[in-house]
Amino acid sequence: MEQQQNPWKVKSSALHYDNPWISLTEHQVINPSGGDGIYGVVHFKNIAIGVVALDDEGHTWLVGQYRFALNAYSWEIPEGGGPLGTDPLESAKRELLEETGLVAERWDLIVHMHLSNSVSNEYGMVFLARGLEQREPEPEETEQLAILRLPFKKAYEMVKNHEITDSLSIAAIQKIQLMMLEGEL
Repeated sequence: MEQQQNPWKVKSSALHYDNPWISLTEHQVINPSGGDGIYGVVHFKNIAIGVVALDDEGHTWLVGQYRFALNAYSWEIPEGGGPLGTDPLESAKRELLEETGLVAERWDLIVHMHLSNSVSNEYGMVFLARGLEQREPEPEETEQLAILRLPFKKAYEMVKNHEITDSLSIAAIQKIQLMMLEGEL
C-alpha cells in the first residue's frame, strides 16, 4: 500500500505531564484541512508486552486483576511493560514468570500492534510461549493477581462473550485461534 505524507503541521509543542511510565504533550497544529487545532499525545515509555502460554494439552493461562484506570476487574493474558531499549523477549519472559510462575522453552513473536493510535504511541508485542515449566509466581507489589489455567477454547469463548475486553489479550487470543484454524499450531 502506498505511504501518505503527513498532512499535520506542528506549530508548537508543550509537555504537560511526565512520570516514569508516560508523558503527555499538547501540540498546537494546523490540521489536514488547514485549520488551527490542538492535539494531545500520550507517549508511553515502555512497550506493552503480552504472553499467551500454551501447554501440550491445549490449556492457557489468564491473569485476573482490578484495573485502576477502568475501575473494573479484568481477565487478561499475562502482560506488562518492557522498557524501551530492552529486548522485548526478555521482558516477556520476566512477565510470564512474575504473573504465572511459568518459564518456557520455546518463544514465538505472534502480534505487533498499536494499542490506541488516535491518542497515544503505545506499541505492543505478544509472544507465544510453549514447553512450559511451573515455578512460583513473583508478582510486583502493585499486583494482586488471580491466576487461571483453562482450555484455550474457553479463553476464546471469553473473548467472543465480551468477558475479556483488554485489547492486547483479544488480539493475541484471536491470533492463536487463527493460527490453529490455519494449521500453524
